[in-house]
Amino acid sequence: MKQVIGMLCLLLLSGCGLIESTDTGGSTDQIDVEVTSVIDGDTIKIMFQGKEETVRYLLVDTPETNHPTLGEQPLGKDATQENKRIIESGDVSIEFDVGDRFDDYGRLLAYIYVDGESVQEQMLKSGLARVAYVYPPNTRYVDEFEEAEQQARDAGTGIWEFENYSTDRGFNADAYGATNSPKKESSGKCDIKGNINRNGNKIYHLPGSGSYEQTNPEEWFCSEQEARDAGFRSAGQ
Repeated sequence: MKQVIGMLCLLLLSGCGLIESTDTGGSTDQIDVEVTSVIDGDTIKIMFQGKEETVRYLLVDTPETNHPTLGEQPLGKDATQENKRIIESGDVSIEFDVGDRFDDYGRLLAYIYVDGESVQEQMLKSGLARVAYVYPPNTRYVDEFEEAEQQARDAGTGIWEFENYSTDRGFNADAYGATNSPKKESSGKCDIKGNINRNGNKIYHLPGSGSYEQTNPEEWFCSEQEARDAGFRSAGQ
């Protein structure tokens, strides 16, 4: 009898552990949530498991609207308004990645969807967000996000309108509105990165692109033509 009681206690304790666990187990399930407010371009508040939680969008960053030291950055309000427009256009759901569910500030980390469409991708394509904070293993959609970002970069829209406004370290307000300097001629170095993503797509990344630094190349190319001849396509295509 004591053994049976002991096993029941272990099962109950295990059940409690499962309820409180933050391990997502690699699930791609989308969980329907109620949004209570839109904070800025990459942050919202939702009702989740009976309480209000702040959600920080995974893998993207938008200009600040009310940062304690940076204040309001150019296009911060635009990003917030676009995020709000998307969020209010349909039913919202979230998806967790395989790594930590919370950041150091106690915010949930998630992919956001409206009627099944990625909000992160829409923000990136609009030119009001950049790919950032890429911390493995929470990198499930980094390739797709980089391609979406490249479309906005190629079009020169939003944060990409002015050279050096969007940087690897964040947003440089001093560069916004500045006259773009002439583009430098190619150095001729073999510094184009060829990467094969998990879907088998061959993509090349040019120096200076938003995805260049974090890309681990399978091949190096001296020119875009050489990359295309090898079956690779531009990250913006």
